[in-house]
Amino acid sequence: MALVFIPSLMQNLSNGEQRVSVEGANVRQIIDNLDSMFPGFKNRLVEDGRVKPNISVAIDGEITPLGMIEKVTEDSEVHFLPAISGG
Repeated sequence: MALVFIPSLMQNLSNGEQRVSVEGANVRQIIDNLDSMFPGFKNRLVEDGRVKPNISVAIDGEITPLGMIEKVTEDSEVHFLPAISGG
């Protein structure tokens, strides 16, 4: 199972858990299973079937441009991060 790091602002949804193991072969499945474990995650992360524009997803330390379809392995680390923008 992938290890998902819960952002501090979302730890209220995970009963204070900072890291949880979640099954899934891609980001969509990870989010769906995370929401099954801790209802409310999908609403915070997904909009119109896509990762919200203010959220970045990092798989094994790399920000993914593929969003929901990015592959995840059993030993992946998944981070949901506030997207950084500016100019």
